[in-house]
Amino acid sequence: MSWRHFHVAILMLTARDPENDLDVTFHCFAYISELKAFIGTLCVVGSPVYLHELLEGSEIYLPEVEKPPRNPELVARLEKIKAKLANEEYKRITRNINCQELNRYGALADLGRQVRSMKAVVITIFNFIVTVVAAFACTYLGSQYIFTEMAARVLSAVIVASVVGLAELYVMVRTMEGELGGL
Repeated sequence: MSWRHFHVAILMLTARDPENDLDVTFHCFAYISELKAFIGTLCVVGSPVYLHELLEGSEIYLPEVEKPPRNPELVARLEKIKAKLANEEYKRITRNINCQELNRYGALADLGRQVRSMKAVVITIFNFIVTVVAAFACTYLGSQYIFTEMAARVLSAVIVASVVGLAELYVMVRTMEGELGGL
């Protein structure tokens, strides 16, 4: 930004007083337009004073901007609007929460429903494990009459337990699929 953008400048001019052999400093306020006219006059007269010499050591004065006092009615109106917006935001955030539903069924009813669901899953997994282990045990013990070697008995028991496990998984998936389709 150049000096032409400011309207007022504070000039500190130092001149030499030949009579008293002293330097005299002048502080003056000047509009930029007045400075231009003054420099133009100096150029016409042929004075050896240049603008940079005049502006050397000068300061730019920018007046303080005074903020007008706030209107109390406007402040009260703004506070009402802020409160209204905050209330609308709160309602938007909590619109999917229904207190009557929570009070009617209660938190214990939800807990009971979740425990029953978890109980059904645990029973299903326990049933799967017992079925596969029982199939392995029955095949292992029953194969002692057919096979004399231990490796053949274990291999046949693993094959039968795998087939029973796969069949159990198939039935479990079909059951779950039916239950999820009903939901």
